[in-house]
Amino acid sequence: MTDPTLRRLLAITLFSLLTACGGGGDSKTGSTQNPDVSVVPPATTAPGDPQAPGTAAPGDTIPPPPLTTPPAGQTATFTRQEASRFLGRATFGPDMAAIDALAASDSDAWFRAQFSKPQTLHRKYIDAMLAAQAAGGQQVGFTGVYETFWQQGIRGEDQLRQRMAFALSEIFVISMQNESVRPQVRGVASYYDMLGQHAFGNFRDLLQGVALHPMMGLYLSHLRNQKESATRTPDENFAREVMQLFTIGLYQLNPDGSLKLSGGKPIDTYTRDDVAGLARVFTGWSWAGPDQSATRFYGETTDPDRDWKPMQNYATYHSSGDKRFLGQSISGASSGQADLKLALDTLFNHPNTGPFFARQLIQRLVSSNPSPAYVGRVAASFANNGSGVRGDMQAVIRAVLLDPEALAPSGTTLRTGKLREPLLRLAGWMRAFNAKPAGGSYSLYYLDDPLSGLGQSPLNPSSVFSFFRPAYTPPNSALASAGLVAPELQITAEPSVTGYLNFMQEAINSGVGEGNEVKPDYTRELALASDTGALLDRVDLLLMHGSMPARLRGQILTAVNGVSIPAATASNATQVATAQARRVKLAIFLTMASPAYLVQK
Repeated sequence: MTDPTLRRLLAITLFSLLTACGGGGDSKTGSTQNPDVSVVPPATTAPGDPQAPGTAAPGDTIPPPPLTTPPAGQTATFTRQEASRFLGRATFGPDMAAIDALAASDSDAWFRAQFSKPQTLHRKYIDAMLAAQAAGGQQVGFTGVYETFWQQGIRGEDQLRQRMAFALSEIFVISMQNESVRPQVRGVASYYDMLGQHAFGNFRDLLQGVALHPMMGLYLSHLRNQKESATRTPDENFAREVMQLFTIGLYQLNPDGSLKLSGGKPIDTYTRDDVAGLARVFTGWSWAGPDQSATRFYGETTDPDRDWKPMQNYATYHSSGDKRFLGQSISGASSGQADLKLALDTLFNHPNTGPFFARQLIQRLVSSNPSPAYVGRVAASFANNGSGVRGDMQAVIRAVLLDPEALAPSGTTLRTGKLREPLLRLAGWMRAFNAKPAGGSYSLYYLDDPLSGLGQSPLNPSSVFSFFRPAYTPPNSALASAGLVAPELQITAEPSVTGYLNFMQEAINSGVGEGNEVKPDYTRELALASDTGALLDRVDLLLMHGSMPARLRGQILTAVNGVSIPAATASNATQVATAQARRVKLAIFLTMASPAYLVQK
């Protein structure tokens, strides 16, 4: 496992076989940005009302939203292999108990159970860390966000919600690389909770939660954004990105996500004037608190919970001028709350929003290059959940994960599949082999470096375009020639391939985290060490959903069988155990190093 030639060959093989994956989306020019469990305000909170009636008190549990009745016939049953594949998309990874439970049930029962589970909250975890700090414990920094991410992501029972929150965090991006956001540990955790809360609600509420969260306000600089004057124009950062990246995209779309053309060219969805008009809407928003004083607006007077309460509007700083955007016109003075409602309603009801969001969510969960028909079916669920409701996230999630294209066998001619993100590879391994820390803390902190880590840390992308752009394709590649995209390849290169192999070799052998304290449990696998066929079947089902190609299986079996297990005697128990462990670890490592695993099908 330490042979550098093996790593080099695996790296070469990875790049030669990645044409099996793909992606989609669009983006224009870059965006400028400002240089461990929580309660999130409910969706009914009115814009500008920092603590609306019915808001849960800190420490309470957010009740799950009402269940959506699925359309007739939208229920699937699964073999164990199909159950593993489904869970590999819908959760942070399957374990054997989850596979067996889903194979014995059906998709509707599984969705209902997941939609009904209480939300595992991240700010509450951070609040507990802060309480311990106040009692003389360890100082809480931004690494607390990483700790709660892995704690809840790996151990949380609300797996679908946690997986959706991560997918949404790659669409509605904030990043701790921003110097204003990084110190706000509670705020970042609560932003992630807000995404999780609205993941099963309505997209319109999700959009409002994003727009009014103070961490988004800091990140895209519409917190403390002021009305125009003779010497000042409102900040346009959020106004641009809420259109370009969060809702309608750059170009007009057909219902199936394909581009509308005029004279053979795409049609812009918005103009420079639309950005300027919408920027005026997002003026006067700043920290929550019991008054609208200038000192509170500027942040000098602080509310202890301002890092998670939705921003409120300060009338003094809100634009009273005309606001024109996307065919809407607001004349003269109006309230910041009313302006926000009209703006978000307009974006929510725009014909682009359904297909634009549908494609991105499919890319995050299932396939980089969904067909127009697939995008169209999901967009149709966004437009109408079957009961006349637009933006029903439960209906959209079902549509993404249960689409015929998603459930089609991986050997079909459909261009399905996506490159697994490094974070998801690690998460899948931890869940498959029940990796947990002896001390109870998932101390996985510094994973950004592509050589020593994974080249990816949660809630820490390099820009508002996330870790990778939806439309990225490697230049001068077979993918580019085929008109396909592979977003995750934007963070894949020789250093990251080598770093991943080194990182996972150490993880599989010794554990991960500070002092390698997060350790896997290979008890079931060790029991199969003498039966390498059964061992590899188990590893295949857990990590590759039973899709391991025959050639790869033969190669791994040859390598694993090359590790001889001595006949047991009264004095060689240690040698036998060491050989058994080497077989198990080699089987897992070679599987996770293979292109067939790295490309999720």
